[in-house]
Amino acid sequence: METLYTIFHFIIAIGLLVSIHEFGHFWVARKTGVKVIRFSVGFGKAIFSYQKTPDSTEYVLSAIPLGGYVKMVDEREDEVKKEDLPFAFNRQPLWARSAIVVAGPLFNLLLAIVLFWAVFIIGETGMRPIVGEISSSTLAADAGFVEGEEILLVNNKNAPTWAEAMTLIFSAVMQGEQDVSVLTKNSDEIEQLHLLQFTKQDTEDPEKLFEKLGLKPWSPELEAIIGKVIDNSPASLAGLKTGDLVISANGEIVKDWMQWVEFVRDRPELSIALMVEREGVHVPLTIVPERIETEQKDFGRIGAAVHIPEELINSLRVEYSLPPIEALSAACKKTWFYSVSTLKMMSKMIIGEASSKNLSGPISIAQYAGESAERGLVPFLKFLAMVSVSLGVLNLLPIPVLDGGHLMFFFIEAVKGSPVHEKIQIGFQQVGILMLMSLMVFSVFLDIERIFQ
Repeated sequence: METLYTIFHFIIAIGLLVSIHEFGHFWVARKTGVKVIRFSVGFGKAIFSYQKTPDSTEYVLSAIPLGGYVKMVDEREDEVKKEDLPFAFNRQPLWARSAIVVAGPLFNLLLAIVLFWAVFIIGETGMRPIVGEISSSTLAADAGFVEGEEILLVNNKNAPTWAEAMTLIFSAVMQGEQDVSVLTKNSDEIEQLHLLQFTKQDTEDPEKLFEKLGLKPWSPELEAIIGKVIDNSPASLAGLKTGDLVISANGEIVKDWMQWVEFVRDRPELSIALMVEREGVHVPLTIVPERIETEQKDFGRIGAAVHIPEELINSLRVEYSLPPIEALSAACKKTWFYSVSTLKMMSKMIIGEASSKNLSGPISIAQYAGESAERGLVPFLKFLAMVSVSLGVLNLLPIPVLDGGHLMFFFIEAVKGSPVHEKIQIGFQQVGILMLMSLMVFSVFLDIERIFQ
């Protein structure tokens, strides 16, 4: 059921984003006088079509809802009727062809602005960015962070939630900024400016960067009470139930939840004798944590979450929203921020300054789609906006086959005064297809590797 849920939201996401992209091409083509033969949402066999007249655009809904396409009158693709020649794409002036091509990525970026705008108006609910325990020999310790401080600004940008604060810090580092300023306040409302200093090597592995940074959200001491048990997990198989209080493990008294977490993490695939309190009765159980493998260290996991009192959740929760005009400005800035971040990350991966692990393939994107949708409307809208930015920026790259590749040929045409020879274009497009297919295969391989890890 969970897999179907993930696939459904992945199809919705990709179908929407690619259809908006193609609609951009379609809309500008119509406005510049190019005749559009077909506008299809989806690929494959048509399951619904509408055409006002035999000579007008055919609107199609196809069976495979993973995108769409626009078919225009073009002498390079099909034989064109004499009366349609003035409306052929290839016969349009350079500015019109360029506008049609750039419209697809531009509509993706405009969609991202609309989605971020909606997110800012609806508002987000997150956890207050309160700093937890600071480990020694970390960048946070070197910068002078103290447990209990609340983050206000990151590089002068508002950080209303923990997730937003971490996004701003990591994005700044991935863009190559070696100094990141963080403004905090303590319980006495005294503000403090901390300077996080990074090196180029810090961007090579995001997981290592997180550990080296040393910033963790504040976590209050909680009793080791089970709040949720995942189906078919070691916790479920051992008989743990919601509301159970873990009293001891292998005879060792469990004082709080974090002690229990560390106890489990240190014992992958090792049997643990538990004593839990259930409705006033002591119940003995045996549990074997599953092994989770990472490059740094294997650890144990049982598939259970802590019970957090509602009043504590309310004290740590923050709601953040903006009025429409401010939201529009913030949405434009957010779209620009992620566009620049995407470009810089791509360039750093190309020159080897960033790890290829930053790549996400279709499997990871599908997982993110399902997870964000499960968390609610706002997280799903944010996911759509960020993928829309990535799709827009990626398509503007000067790679043959992509829109940016066509724009590159148009630029050469503008400089030399005549189009690039068709055989040369076809040769470069074949290279572009090979590059994209190789990238796709590599990203899928990374996705599969993540699943097994």
